[in-house]
Amino acid sequence: MQIPAKAEYAIRALLTLAASNTSVSAEHLAAEQQLPAKFLGAILSDLRRGGLVTSQRGPEGGFKLAHDPDTIMIADILRVVSGPMAGVRGMRPETLNYGGDATHLRDVWVAVRAALREVLEHVTLGQVLRGDLPVSVTRFTSDPDAWITRQL
Repeated sequence: MQIPAKAEYAIRALLTLAASNTSVSAEHLAAEQQLPAKFLGAILSDLRRGGLVTSQRGPEGGFKLAHDPDTIMIADILRVVSGPMAGVRGMRPETLNYGGDATHLRDVWVAVRAALREVLEHVTLGQVLRGDLPVSVTRFTSDPDAWITRQL
């Protein structure tokens, strides 16, 4: 699974908002996280439409989280900016049917989705900000093999 830049940028911007007690301008968010300002502006619009941030115009304006950072799951952010986490050709894995030698492939795709959910639906912005990651994450990161990139 590839995490698109849009999703990573959204999470980084939201972490900066989570660390702030005041409204933060899009320009400040872009500078703070070294993100392309124009692209971030479009991402922030998606996050606002998705109910994760609020915005206010004017000299005291900017963006704020719409909810407590301990209630915003990483999965929520990914769904807002990228759609479903584990689709196959744009379809939900449980709706797929394969025949012949690929009959059981659907089970693999459903398991992949469940594994993603195990991590992403149990990690909040607040936990990432504090470095207080749940066991659903640390059990993977404590395995040295998880840090090794595999190549063909």
